[in-house]
Amino acid sequence: MEQKTVHFTFGNAKLNNRIAILSLVAGTACPGAKDCKSQVVETENGNRIQDGEFTEFRCYAASMEIRSTNAYKLHKRNFETLRNAKGVQGKLEVLLASIKSQDIDKYCRLVRIHASGDFFVQSYFDAWVEVAKMYPNIIFYAYTKSIKFWVRRLNDIPQNLKLTASYGGYMDKLIDQYNLKNVKVVYSTEEAEELGLPIDKDDSHAWNFDGNFAQLIHGTQPAGSKASNALQELRKKGITGYHRNKKKNKAA
Repeated sequence: MEQKTVHFTFGNAKLNNRIAILSLVAGTACPGAKDCKSQVVETENGNRIQDGEFTEFRCYAASMEIRSTNAYKLHKRNFETLRNAKGVQGKLEVLLASIKSQDIDKYCRLVRIHASGDFFVQSYFDAWVEVAKMYPNIIFYAYTKSIKFWVRRLNDIPQNLKLTASYGGYMDKLIDQYNLKNVKVVYSTEEAEELGLPIDKDDSHAWNFDGNFAQLIHGTQPAGSKASNALQELRKKGITGYHRNKKKNKAA
């Protein structure tokens, strides 16, 4: 019987093409999300984006999925394949077969786990722990709000699996309790300075930096929201999410 696989992509707006990325459907695959909870909902009249009850800023990945039906379908298919795989072993087999089928073990030294989605059950998290152990020459990294899965395996995380706890979820208290490396979304450079956090512009802080850091609000935000207003102020200053406007940057 043919082994089911998931599909990795290579690179995005801030990552080069030597990085493999596995994405799952936004929101649905994010059990710990709160402040950024958003997801695509399918209706008879087409897809629409739906924010959660406590959403303060819209998930970038969900905004991308509403713009690209192909991306949404791919992420959903990846999620369903892994969700249907039985236990740690089943999910591990899917991941290993996918890595082999796309030659990721030959050509990539960085793997981002989830540009969209998150660890949705313990067995899935555990499967990635095993993958990292099997490929010690590859750095695997992930942002996560599924903190409880990480905490349960604190003594079993290999050095090449770089995890960053993302504030704004239902499990935030565990971040402070276990002193986990973390990231906070901020609405301005001044806010990051007040918190004493460096701002990550290219994802390198997630895999090549040991301390806590910040990320500026980015993506498409609901009109009139605090997040939308903050994004407009950043753009007026020539700052757009992960990238400063190149033309203005040269003159600075």
